[in-house]
Amino acid sequence: GPCFMNNQSKKLILIIDDEHDTVNYLKAFCEDNNYTTNCAFDGKQAMSMVKSQKPDLITLDISMPEQSGIKFYRELKEDKETANIPVIIISGITGMGGKPDDLKKFLSTRKQIPPPEAFIEKPIQQDSLLNTIKKLIG
Repeated sequence: GPCFMNNQSKKLILIIDDEHDTVNYLKAFCEDNNYTTNCAFDGKQAMSMVKSQKPDLITLDISMPEQSGIKFYRELKEDKETANIPVIIISGITGMGGKPDDLKKFLSTRKQIPPPEAFIEKPIQQDSLLNTIKKLIG
């Protein structure tokens, strides 16, 4: 139950990606760096995990099928319960012309939704990912 979560001094990172390889890579990387992780493979599954677990940070792949990553992001940031959870968007091929700029433009046209706290491009540079996580949640 929630009691055992509270004495958990490690920060919890929720990894959302439909590619199992990426999930496994990120999971191992985060755990090696002393974070606890959980994984979701689509936006719907991810949302129920966010509500039950309140992760400290989310890494989100936005090139998931049916734009479920973007939909998830929007729901997360529109709900005041979850809006303050930082999100690192991990993007390879974004499914929007393949350029992260397209995604940034997409998000900036929806003024009510704040931009993600960070963008990391695939292939993932471990140093920049770790520095970003540390900057956001310590």
